[in-house]
Amino acid sequence: MPDRGGGPTGPRIRVGRPSRRVRTLLMTLGVLAVLGMAFTMFAGFWTDWLWYRSVDYSSVFTTTLWTKIGLFVVFGLLMAVAVGFNIWLAHRLRPPLSAMSMEQQSLDRYRMGIAPYKKWLLFGITALVGLIAGASASGQWRTWLMWVNGVPFGQKDPQFQLDVAFYAFDLPWYRFLLGFGFAAAILSLIAAALTHYLYGGLRVTSPGARATAAATGHLSVLIGFFVALKAVAYWLDRYGLAVKSSDFKATDNWTGLRYVDANAYLPAKTILFCIAVICALLFFSTIWRRTWQLPLIGFGLMVLSAILIGGLYPAIVQKFQVQPNEQAKEAPYVEKNLTATREAYGIDGTQVTEYSGTANTKDASKLRDDVDATASIRIMDPNIVSPTFQQLQQMRKYYAFPTNLDVDRYGSNGNEQDTVIGLRELNYAGIDKKNWINNHFRYTHGYGVVAAEGTSVDSGGRPVFTESDLPSKGKLGSYEQRIYYGEKTNTYSIVGGPQKEIDYSDDSGEKTYSYEGKGGVNLENPINRAAYAVALNEPQIIYSGAIGDGSRILYNRTPKERVEAVAPWLTIDGDAYPAVVNHRIQWIVDAYTTTNGYPYASRTTLGDTTADSLTATNDQRAVVAQQNQVNYIRNSVKATVDAYTGEVKLYQWDTQDPVLKTWMKAFPGTVEPKSKISDDLMAHLRYPQDLFKVQRELLTRYHVKDADTFLSGSEVWQVPDDPTNKSGDAVPPYYLSMKMPDQKEQAFSLTTTFTPNGRDNLSAFMAVDAEAGKSDYGKIRILKLPTSTTVNGPKQVQSQFNSQQDIAEAIRLLRGGDSEVEYGNLLTVPLDGGLLYVEPVYVRGGGLQYPLLRKVLVSYGGNTAFEDTLDEALNKVFGAEGSTPPPEEDTGESDGDTATPPPTSDNPTVQDALNDAQKAFTAGQEALKKGDWEAYGRAQEDLEAALRRAEEAQARAAGTGGATSSPNPTSSPNPTSSPNPTTSPNPSSSPQSG
Repeated sequence: MPDRGGGPTGPRIRVGRPSRRVRTLLMTLGVLAVLGMAFTMFAGFWTDWLWYRSVDYSSVFTTTLWTKIGLFVVFGLLMAVAVGFNIWLAHRLRPPLSAMSMEQQSLDRYRMGIAPYKKWLLFGITALVGLIAGASASGQWRTWLMWVNGVPFGQKDPQFQLDVAFYAFDLPWYRFLLGFGFAAAILSLIAAALTHYLYGGLRVTSPGARATAAATGHLSVLIGFFVALKAVAYWLDRYGLAVKSSDFKATDNWTGLRYVDANAYLPAKTILFCIAVICALLFFSTIWRRTWQLPLIGFGLMVLSAILIGGLYPAIVQKFQVQPNEQAKEAPYVEKNLTATREAYGIDGTQVTEYSGTANTKDASKLRDDVDATASIRIMDPNIVSPTFQQLQQMRKYYAFPTNLDVDRYGSNGNEQDTVIGLRELNYAGIDKKNWINNHFRYTHGYGVVAAEGTSVDSGGRPVFTESDLPSKGKLGSYEQRIYYGEKTNTYSIVGGPQKEIDYSDDSGEKTYSYEGKGGVNLENPINRAAYAVALNEPQIIYSGAIGDGSRILYNRTPKERVEAVAPWLTIDGDAYPAVVNHRIQWIVDAYTTTNGYPYASRTTLGDTTADSLTATNDQRAVVAQQNQVNYIRNSVKATVDAYTGEVKLYQWDTQDPVLKTWMKAFPGTVEPKSKISDDLMAHLRYPQDLFKVQRELLTRYHVKDADTFLSGSEVWQVPDDPTNKSGDAVPPYYLSMKMPDQKEQAFSLTTTFTPNGRDNLSAFMAVDAEAGKSDYGKIRILKLPTSTTVNGPKQVQSQFNSQQDIAEAIRLLRGGDSEVEYGNLLTVPLDGGLLYVEPVYVRGGGLQYPLLRKVLVSYGGNTAFEDTLDEALNKVFGAEGSTPPPEEDTGESDGDTATPPPTSDNPTVQDALNDAQKAFTAGQEALKKGDWEAYGRAQEDLEAALRRAEEAQARAAGTGGATSSPNPTSSPNPTSSPNPTTSPNPSSSPQSG
């Protein structure tokens, strides 16, 4: 630089090139970084391929991959060519000389700056838009496969007489193509305009014409292409009206045409289509006319028409034609919506029967007998007793049961009974010493099934186990008990190699085992080990000596994960459940095919309609694809996952479903025919809960079949809140073996209740035959109660239970000390014209922190009982022989409770009874310390009998004017001091209460 004065200049500093060693090092690091990123991407791809191959569904991986690649390449190239061609064309059509102006002089500097890099700049821009467009298109692989493999529904929509497949499979693809075309037109228009401006074809401030003839023709064609696409959009919008959602009357997601759509929007879309076509032709004509005057007039006319014809005119029709006589105008369209919605959700065959809801006055003993014939009442609530299973059958800290157990049917010779079942799965939180070897090599699997009768408990209120202990044994016979795949198994394990696994423990110590199944991916190959080390971010996999010959890595181990991975086109039910099938533990997973393109069928959001008081506390029961909006659903696939090998099987269940047939064409060989389902597996298949919840939500409005009733909203129902807790969430449906009034024998069913909208009394009872393989499987029956009378609903029955003085006092006693009362499932059973309600009551507290069944609430025809057993409660409600009379009917006679005679005297005082209670309580505590459950159960029976005698003695004392002075009979004996009626804890808070 020249010397500008101000002092001596310093020495010149020469910035030299880096040395060869530095350049070599930088180049090496760059190469290594590129190789590292490449191997990371390869590892993800390679491990996915290995996993799909290990489950024999490699065709799903390859079909999906090649479809994505094909869409990426085709649409990426189309977008790149479209944008690149228009940039090139704009550059080629540039004027030879630029006008001399300040604007052009400024642009000259940019033109000169990019001149050496024009080709690279063109390539970079086209590559970028191509990559973005290709990535977006690859996400449409489902839309493409459904379009190219679509199977006709065989049903036509009532407006356009097109097959439903057009709306479900074709229209979504056409809309994607239209959207892609709009994007290409807009990007090409922007790129061409910028190029024309840069090279002088368009001028903003320069004197003379604002655009050259070449630029005018080029941009007009692009605008004409955009307007032509708009014309296509108007035409497709006509068909889109059949699947358009809107808020209307009793439903928030009404779908289909209404009067204003058919008589205003539909003709408006047709007119706008014609105007758009004319407008596009006017733009194309500028190639010869070289002026935008007519095209701009046409474009303005199209915009004005869209406002007037497409917006204002329908509003006028709605205001002046529909609203004054809405019932008559909308009725034909409501009829179409009713029919389509009922068909789309499989509720068109629902049988609605009038039911009085009034209890029969026939002979009490006959009614009591009818209960046993009508239902096998399940008092073991699978959503309450998991902690009891955990306490009594966990055996080791590293085992655990799910929060909510499942209900299935087991038995022999046709004598099946409802059974509560759970698996003793691996619980990683219970591993005492956590390290990489223990977490992934030694503790690898759970062990055994635990099952209990659903309709009975033992004398201590505990489950009657039909399969228990470790290893499990009981009525299920021999089966592979190791559980490598389960709902709680959410991390990877490496099995089958040099490192032995902990199998289970017994009195002789730990048993070891080495996995012998074919599940998982072999890690003998060093490339596989390196790929998994990168994919799992665990470098020890590469060099660990615990991995060797025979080592296999197991991952994606929950049943829902595995089914969703091998069939990504299915929506998975929120509740996978286990069953012992052909001497193996199989997880059974219900899966659905869905679409939101069924014309006239109202939409529903799966996450909302399948939510209840159980899903609010158990994430595992939440349905997959929470925000999936659908208006067609079928339980088309039954899937199984082997708990030992992880093998996944998909079975075609709905053989008529066109959506499933479409996917079976897209992925041939992945779904096995229904005939492949074995008899043993068929015995454990059931109607899925999530489908039932979707259907019951729709039936709150769509149980009516005439438009007038639907429009009036007078018959809208609601699913009641769960009365057994304060969550405010919907009551869950319950599995129960019962028979409806028109059935000859009991059937395994899924049941629920309805209440009128905004009220708590009962409006209907719904049940579906849930036992697969039976002729009535899937048949929905609704008992509709009369609107002229009031029948108590679940919330009112629960309030009745809680408000009765004797029951409230007993509940208060059960809650004494640190005990907690938990209400089980409130079951509803139609019985001889009335409704029988049964609710088990559990107590948790004292020395045992798990719930035990202590009481059973029963209500029928206004009569309520709160007794120790279901039989006693039923006997009391129906006044059958041998029943225990209610306390208020006690006459004071000395015989008292004949079932449990007083041991101290023929006419004991309250003090005598409390002394007996103290002895029973002490005996129970001693039995508990020794682990003698049989003696503990006897002690609790004696304790409850003594308390009952105390109540009776108090009643006798009251009847004789207080001749006998005694402590408060409702108090329990204090186990540590003399009886005190105000401070002694309730004996039910002792360990017997749970």
